[in-house]
Amino acid sequence: MGQAQQRTNIAWIIIVASGVVAGLHIWKLSPALGIIRDELGFSLFFSGVLLGVVQVAGMVGGLAVSLISEVISQRQTFLVGLLLLVIGSALGALSSNAFALLATRIIEGAGVIMATVMGPGLVRLHAPLKTMNMAVGWWAAYMGLATFIGVFSTALALQHLPWHLWWAILSCVSLIPIPLILKFVPADSPPGSSAVRMATSRIAATARSPRVWVSGLIFGCYTVQWMAVVGFLPTIYAEFGLSAVAGGFASAVVGGLNAVGAIICGALLHRGLNGRTLLFTGFGLMALTSVLTFAVKYPAGLLWVQMLGVGMFSLGGAAIPTTLTRIVVDLAPPGGSAPAAMGLAQQIFNIGNFTGPMLLAAMVSWTGGWNSTWRLTLLFAALGSLLTLRLSRKNSPFATSP
Repeated sequence: MGQAQQRTNIAWIIIVASGVVAGLHIWKLSPALGIIRDELGFSLFFSGVLLGVVQVAGMVGGLAVSLISEVISQRQTFLVGLLLLVIGSALGALSSNAFALLATRIIEGAGVIMATVMGPGLVRLHAPLKTMNMAVGWWAAYMGLATFIGVFSTALALQHLPWHLWWAILSCVSLIPIPLILKFVPADSPPGSSAVRMATSRIAATARSPRVWVSGLIFGCYTVQWMAVVGFLPTIYAEFGLSAVAGGFASAVVGGLNAVGAIICGALLHRGLNGRTLLFTGFGLMALTSVLTFAVKYPAGLLWVQMLGVGMFSLGGAAIPTTLTRIVVDLAPPGGSAPAAMGLAQQIFNIGNFTGPMLLAAMVSWTGGWNSTWRLTLLFAALGSLLTLRLSRKNSPFATSP
């Protein structure tokens, strides 16, 4: 029994670590934008497109990925996603113009969505029941961890390496989890391997569930804010006069605080705290801290106050993905599919990931400064709270005990 328990723990830890590796490909671009813009020559708006386009695959392919997993298994789908990241990053290293880089970001996006849709289900499949909420909290922390590692390591590496070489290195890094998964993560049986029609039926039943759609929209109200703000932080700090390394480190800390918040919220869920309470708290903190961060014009000597505000924005907001990652798979209706529930939710919230940077870039270009950012965050925090209220009235499984 002890050996089986250890194997199970090793499996979900490897899955979480693999998710962090996948997330690195999202966040390697943010601190490199200034260098790449100078070399390839494109606008601030196109920068927003590059930041968000990695989510395109997630916008259109969440349910398709779920169908693939029903046919070839969740583990195999996860592995294919990692291989696409290897290929996309390697091709990105060879990009000589902005549109070629854009195309490789779409390939990386396909890899990210295949890994991130499968991750929660695989964690739930292999984590012990008594540590389920904790394991899910660690999965929800993968993006914050990836942000911290990806942003700071990229900012530091680009002081000594060309960005093309860094893209190639990260391609090689993405190969590392593959043999570990093959060795330590047991193969799962694809429930639809003998009947694609049955798998399609389960996915269709899930796609007709209003609760899954509402949960995805709540997730989107979070991601549109977080991706927009954190994605442009290195650019914002550069305009404030910070060096690339200092700005990268400050941005990485903000991402790392999101991971800390996710782990804390996982522990709170494990202790039985109601998920609805966490969602309302998360949106409330994001609204308050974004106003304190961006609505006030701080003098140069008080830049640390703004840094503290955006750090709390990221820390408090972590309650939202942690809670939703825990409950979304339980929202699948009878005859539905848990991977499809996560796939649909991912498909919706990736719209937020994609549009957030572009919406913020457009707003900044229109208003002439980053101080207007709070208007965007406040709007989606209010919308997310209203949708949470609606979901809680539809008898959703907000009780999060395993």
